[in-house]
Parts: sequence; C-alpha cells; structure tokens
Amino acid sequence: MKNKALELRLSEEEYSRILKILGREPNWTELGIFSVMWSEHCSYKSSLVHLKKFPKKSDRSLTEMGKENAGVLRLKDNWAVAFKIESHNHPSAIEPFQGAATGVGGILRDIFCMGAYPIASLDSLRFGELSNPVNKHLFDGVVRGIAAYGNCFGVPTVAGEVSFDDSYAGNPLVNVVAVGIVRTDRMISARASGVGNAVVYIGAATGRDGIHGASFASGELTEKSSEDRPSVQIGDPFMEKLLLEATQEIAREHLAVGMQDMGAAGLTSSSAEMAAKGDVGVSLDLDKVPTREENMTPYEIMLSESQERMLLVSTPENLPKIEKILDKWGLHYAVIGEVISEPVLKLLWHGEVAAEIPINSLQAGDGAPVYDMPQRKPEYIEELQKRDARKEILEKIASSPGEANPQKILPELLMTPTIASKRWVWRQYDHQVGVRTVIVPGGADAAVMRIMETGQFLAISTDCNGAYCHLDPHSGSASAVLEAARNVAAVGAKPIGITDCLNFGNPQKPEVMWQFSRSCEGISDACSSLKIPVTGGNVSFYNESPKGAVFPTPVIGIVGIIEDERHITPMGFQNAGDDILILGKIDISDLGGSHLQKLLFGKYFGKPPEPKVEEQTQTIEFLLEQIYASRIESAHDISEGGIAVALAECLFAKSQFGANVKVPDDENPVLWMFAESQGVFIISAHPENADKIIAEATEKNVSCEKIGKVTETGMLKIGNFQWNVEKLKEEYESAIPKMMNN
Repeated sequence: MKNKALELRLSEEEYSRILKILGREPNWTELGIFSVMWSEHCSYKSSLVHLKKFPKKSDRSLTEMGKENAGVLRLKDNWAVAFKIESHNHPSAIEPFQGAATGVGGILRDIFCMGAYPIASLDSLRFGELSNPVNKHLFDGVVRGIAAYGNCFGVPTVAGEVSFDDSYAGNPLVNVVAVGIVRTDRMISARASGVGNAVVYIGAATGRDGIHGASFASGELTEKSSEDRPSVQIGDPFMEKLLLEATQEIAREHLAVGMQDMGAAGLTSSSAEMAAKGDVGVSLDLDKVPTREENMTPYEIMLSESQERMLLVSTPENLPKIEKILDKWGLHYAVIGEVISEPVLKLLWHGEVAAEIPINSLQAGDGAPVYDMPQRKPEYIEELQKRDARKEILEKIASSPGEANPQKILPELLMTPTIASKRWVWRQYDHQVGVRTVIVPGGADAAVMRIMETGQFLAISTDCNGAYCHLDPHSGSASAVLEAARNVAAVGAKPIGITDCLNFGNPQKPEVMWQFSRSCEGISDACSSLKIPVTGGNVSFYNESPKGAVFPTPVIGIVGIIEDERHITPMGFQNAGDDILILGKIDISDLGGSHLQKLLFGKYFGKPPEPKVEEQTQTIEFLLEQIYASRIESAHDISEGGIAVALAECLFAKSQFGANVKVPDDENPVLWMFAESQGVFIISAHPENADKIIAEATEKNVSCEKIGKVTETGMLKIGNFQWNVEKLKEEYESAIPKMMNN
C-alpha cells in the first residue's frame, strides 16, 4: 500500500503519519481520501503559514477567511455581498473548454451554497503569446468555455483581464471570480451540526469524471498530462441553474442547517469539511448515493468530481419540505447519511464499513499536514535587478531612434495583445443578463453592478502584473492589490475587501516558496494600508510545465461600494474644453517590467515600479473625495503602457474628442510617456473644478497638476507627437481579432 500512496502523490512521511492516525494500514478508499484531502489543493499544507499574514476582518466582515465557502461583507438593510475567486488552471491546460466551463460552475456554487444569488462573474486569464497556435487554441477554448457556461446559466460576465506572455505557454492561468448578494438572515453556513440530522445529496448523479482532480491540480504539468483527461470534469450549466433556484428556495425558507458545494475532492471534501467545522462526525451510506454509472466503487464515489452537486444537512422535520422543493426543480436527491457525535468520517457499503477516518485528520490546519517549506531567494532576481532599465532604454533610443520613437511606439503598444481591446473576448459573454450591469466591459476601469435591494452599487475588478512579481514578488503583489483598488476607486467606489488567487510554481522548490512568502507579505502590507480584509481565495501551486514555472501571479479580485449613483465615474473624456489633470507623479525610472521594455527588448529586467503603499492610499482617498464633491468628469488609472496608452484609452469612448497634452520640459518624452509609475490617475474636470482640485491637493500634499485639455480635433497630441484617435482605436480594436483569424 505504501507504493500506492506514492503513486497518489503522498510522501513516505505522510504515509507513516496515516499509519499512526489509523493505527493500521489504510484500505484503498481511505488512502484515496487522504491523498485528496492532504493535497495542496485541499489542505493548503505549504501555504497556510503564510496566509496567516493577511488581515482577515473589517467592520463589514460576516465571515472569516477560510471558515466558509466564500467571503461575505455587509452592505446595508440586512444585505451582504458574497464573493470568491478560484483557479482551474490544470484542467484548462488539458481541455480548455470544459476546464474553463467547470471553473465557472464551481465558483458559482461556492457563492450560492451560502444562500447568495450570483449577480456577476469575472475572469482573469493568462496565456502564452498568440503567435503560437497552441496558445491560440487554449485562448479560444477557454473563452468559449467561460461564455458557454455563464451565458447558459444566466450570470453576466462583466469584467476581468487577459494577459499574454511566454511564461504562461503550456500552463495557462484560468482564474474566475463570482459575486453574489445575500440577505444576512438567509445565509447558510458550511458547518454540519445536530447529531441525528440528515445528510442530503442534491444535484446531478455521480459519475467517474474528475476522479483525482484535486491531486491532479497538485502536481506539475508534464508531457504526459494529456493522459489525465479523466481528471477534467464535464459541466452542465442548465442543471446548475436548477440547483441555484432550488437552493434559493431552501435558503428563503430556512430549511438547511448547513450546505456545501461538492467541488475539489467531491463528496469527500464536502462531508469531511462540514463535519470538521461543526466538531461532529458524519456517517454515509454509499449505496444511497445517486450514480450514473454501473458498479462504482466506494473509492470512485467518494473521489468523483462530477459537477453540479451539493451536500446539505437538515433536521428530520424539514426533510419533506426540502424534498418537495427538489422534486419541483427535477433534481436528484437522496438522504445518504446522518450527523453523528463521534468525530469520524464513516462510510458504509453493502452493509459493511468501507472506511473510517478521524475527521480532524482531514482538516486543513488541524490534523492535515502543515509545512513551513524551505525558502531561498532566486539567483535570477539579483541578476535582473542589477540592470538599469532606464539606462538601457535610453541607450536603445540613442542607437535606434527610428525604432524607439513615440510616434511608432504608441500604436505598437496599443496592438500588443495584453493592452489591446478585449472586445473579441467579452463580446462572446452575455454581460447584461440580470439587468444589474451599469458599466459594461471596456467602459471603465471596473464593472459597476446595481444593487436594487439597497440602492447601492458594487464596483468589481481583477488585477495582477506577473512581470512585476517576477522581478520583485513583494512589490509586484502590493502593486496588484493597489491597482485593483485604483480600478474601483476610478469609478467612484470605496474598496471594501479582496479575494485572491495565488498562482505559483512548485512549492517544494525553495525559490518558489520565497516568492510565495514575499508575495503574501506584499498583499498584507497593501491591504493593511487600505484597511481592507482578505476575505478568502485560493492557492494554486505547481503551475509549471516542462518549460518552467509561470511568473508568480497573485491575482486580486476586489469589491468596492458606491453609495450614490451620481458618483459613478466613467473612464472616457466627457466634454471638449475640460482640463486634463494628472493625479500622482510619474517617475521616469519606473520602467522595469514595463511594456515599453518588452517591446524594445523582448524581455523584462531591472526593478519594477515601487508600490509606495501609503502614498497610493492617500491618492485613492483624495480621488474619492473629489468624486464625492462632484468635481471630476472622468477618471482612469495609469497602468500598463503608461500615460500615453491611458490617454488613448480615455479618448476611445468618444473618439470624436482629442487631447492636447504637454510633456514636462525637463523629461525625456519616451520615458515620460511610457513609464508605468504606480498610483497615478488621469482625471478630467471643468476648468473651475480643476482649480479647486489642485488647490485641495496642494493642501493635502497630494501631487496634482494640469497637463492639457480635451479638444474637438479627434487628434491625440502629446508634446511634439500626434496621432489620429480613430485610427489608433481601429488598431486597438482589431489587434486580437486579426491574430485569432490569421
């Protein structure tokens, strides 16, 4: 059995630990249960010591990180927002359509098993360069998978991001966020409680798809990973819609004691985790589990990751009401067990005990292993940071004036897939179903959703720059949080909490754990400054292919709150004659990890932009003060590509406008236009309001100055350079479609 344990990715030490826990050798079913529950995907065994660094609560918090299926923050009038991010990277690398589709389905269930109704989905995607046909195939399949599931289920996919870099070739990142709203008196916990209460299986029947999906996601991708297609689940969004409506009725009538999605590790994780959280045990009769394939074994039933299934705990007297609701929606269901006082997971099969395991031994952070893995700073960081990005770019400008000319650089950056319009992506999504979408994709730095129940609005966004994290995980991760905060602030929202999906390489490599640890510290520092909690999320390790590890990519999903509809702020310039202001200061040394650097050299080096955490927090607060004072007509965060790209994007909303912007006399035009300094916004305002903004900024020691005017010329003029806005927009919009159709 020891050799079988090793095949299931358990270590010799872990197998010895199992022998000690059980006092005997495990049987095949028990060994399978330990293998999935002790996998990185389920147990967080290598990451927990670092996740404890995060700020976990605020005065809005109704849950604590890791305690429930999703984070929940209070709104008003007894309503709350539930949100979470998850990854489906490995399945999407093997079968992009189904991998992405079931990623959407899984994160939606995390939301509605708490009683919340999903109102929005976001996706954060990373692929290799589109010049490679394999990457095109993955990109196309993932986008179609997200669209197919979300559109059929009926949730609007309203925001996200898509980046392309060779780092992700062979190991795409598919991270999905779900956002829902819930009445606080209808929230359902993920805890099992009440000895004698019934354990109810609801949803689709169990098949053999997805077996060992959790452990599959806890290993590196190899040349043979395509053989793991059985670990990729098959989704059915129409079944999930039925499941949503049924669970909404159950929540509305307060019929459930606890409920959990059967996600990674399926029936194993849902039953064991619910019992552990409630300090009880669970006895399951596997003969009663609805199955769709013949002769399934206890091992297969417990480890199947068939989609659209939930586990529910109910008092016996509520069972008839629950069964009536499930019958109404045409769902499979069965009472498959009960809550017991002995803290064990007990499985019965054909009248015999098929497995019996102490519950706490399966619980992350309790009986499951927790490791403080060795760390070592990667040698490449020292080498890359020794290089002076500014100096080398200046040398390039001097030696290749034709290539390093702003007239040529701006259109080329706008056609870079990471910067170019993602219309090709979001036009495949239904982004307005549910009639809550106020700002559609591409309309602003964040999506805005209407909460009719409270009169408030939610701003939501995702963000991360993997190149920055590659050069400095701490700075890059702090910048990811702060840029996400800038995105929601730019539309007029106060950031209230984040969820994160931490995508890294093999945790057994000390260099990866150093990156991970520094990343967690960066996230913690930024959240602490913003005074917002990390409400939950996901760790995705082993994002490595034969080509190597992906860039460290801690994707941040953020939620902000807008109290007054008048404060919703667009990205695009609104009126000719308005002043254009820059809020924050551009540092022309902020070129490490920039798109200018990649365009000129094809790679990244130097140091990434400093996050300047406290300064950025102050700038965000000042921006919101000015929005609330009704002085700002538009706001856009400067990020990838620098101020020149940001100015072009501000004009694309109404391309009949132009802009006339001056370059500071003492600055190099190339560096000033394309530096990626953090914490900087382009804002527009009527001239009389612009003067007030600058005066108040001076009083509060916030950098703010006029740099130009919105014009009616249809031309973007920056210093001595100018471009036709309509032509730039055409190039920006057509870049990805041309690559995908080539």
